[in-house]
Amino acid sequence: MKACLLLCALAAVATAASVASAQDAPAADKPEKRNWFDDPFFQLSKGLPGCPVPLGPLYTEAERRVQMHSRLERGTSCWLAGKCADSNAYRYDKPLVPKVQAALEAVPGVRGASVWVMIQRRWVYLQGCVPSKDLATRLEQAAHAVPDVEAVVPDLMVGTHDKPGYPLASP
Repeated sequence: MKACLLLCALAAVATAASVASAQDAPAADKPEKRNWFDDPFFQLSKGLPGCPVPLGPLYTEAERRVQMHSRLERGTSCWLAGKCADSNAYRYDKPLVPKVQAALEAVPGVRGASVWVMIQRRWVYLQGCVPSKDLATRLEQAAHAVPDVEAVVPDLMVGTHDKPGYPLASP
């Protein structure tokens, strides 16, 4: 019984030490995040200082492996459903960048916001901060009006003080 208590206590100390060292590990020990799929991601405007910066399409190697199957499936399903002329919906993304950027830059008031844009499989993700709900609505409508854009995901908050709904870049 005493031996068990001693072993249990040693195991608890070892576990606590390994947890503490993992928490204190330098950032270099964290897996590298990269834009493995070369998804378009750009900052459209920077008029609201202090807006939380989105992570964008950055993934670890493990996250990339998890995403590969679903990306293949989603990219092809557009073509199988007759919604895409191309057999891979992700091939539309880079040609959409200048069109989406021009449409969003034409929205009055956008320079007073801090907005990032990510495009994946013809979906446009708007992330960041706007000074008004009206501007968020107008940006969403402008992106949706671009030919070949299938969907727009507005993840814009009014002001800079709320907690954003998107993953954040490392400080």
